[in-house]
Amino acid sequence: MIKKLSWMILLVFTAVSLAGCRNSTYPVKADMFALDTYITFTVYGNLNADAAIKAAMARIRDIESRMSVTKADSEISRINEKAGVEPVKVKPDTFHVIKKALEYAELTGGAFDITTLPLKKLWNISGENTRIPTQEEISEKLALVDYRKVKLDEAESTVYLEEKGMMIDLGGIAKGYCGDEAVRILRAHNIEHALINLGGDIVTIGAKPDGTPWKIGIQNPRLAEDEESRQHVAAFNISGGTIVTSGDYERYMTKVYEETGIRYHHIFDPKTGYPANTGAISVTVKGANAVDCDALSTSIFILGVDEGLKLADALDDIDVMIITEDKRLYFSKGFDVEAYSIHPDYMMKQLPEAGN
Repeated sequence: MIKKLSWMILLVFTAVSLAGCRNSTYPVKADMFALDTYITFTVYGNLNADAAIKAAMARIRDIESRMSVTKADSEISRINEKAGVEPVKVKPDTFHVIKKALEYAELTGGAFDITTLPLKKLWNISGENTRIPTQEEISEKLALVDYRKVKLDEAESTVYLEEKGMMIDLGGIAKGYCGDEAVRILRAHNIEHALINLGGDIVTIGAKPDGTPWKIGIQNPRLAEDEESRQHVAAFNISGGTIVTSGDYERYMTKVYEETGIRYHHIFDPKTGYPANTGAISVTVKGANAVDCDALSTSIFILGVDEGLKLADALDDIDVMIITEDKRLYFSKGFDVEAYSIHPDYMMKQLPEAGN
């Protein structure tokens, strides 16, 4: 379940947990590897923290076992195997996430499309001996990309792909769902202060115990090799809710980039079959739910500045920052006032017609 791996730099200033201490002043910290990334927990909550983290981790493993495209026995893999053959019955949460993904496909005019897996496999961005596919190869795989051919039967809880060779991948949304489920479980254990970093998808419960917000830094997408002191391009405060970032710097054909200077990355435009090329190099979305922010960060990256900000301004409780290749920061309405510690190489910019 690969999803855009956003290397946000967390500026979380918390005390080190004391051995054997479970006072709410000190955090309980834990980590795990799942969803093809490292996930870290910082949880305050007396004796409840350990049990809460353990339960949240178990839930993430459960979701991964059914929604990961890299697991041969997952529900997603079975759906792909039965493409053009028959519907596959899935658990309610798998059905829910697929349905949510299709809703975002409609909302974004197809920019968010979970059927792009044939393209991803063709390009093999993170693999060895990568190459740029021919236009003929891309066109062949593009014929299999169409979210409208994913058919859901709510009464039977089944998913059917209409054509053989079609494949879906929930990597652009399932990690956000995992974040929301982790929050739900921590809250059920009476946790009031927590931060979870799911490989760059940041979800929080409340502020820190002293009332100060969590400080989240957004990675500089064009970090120079010798630049260590300014690894973030901007920072935001957050007390509850989530922040998700997608960027072209996360995974791309490094050898091709070194030879040509062209960055072929992992976020594909479903209309062209090529990595999205709208001028955006990083998109950060802030909102209440990780599943929404997850889908929107990919969608807005593909839509670009103008259409992306129009979409963001049309949605309730969604804030967006877009970084473009000319090192400008574009904000949806109201979001720029919360940004600080802006990297000196970048310029804040507000589109005059954004949202109109």
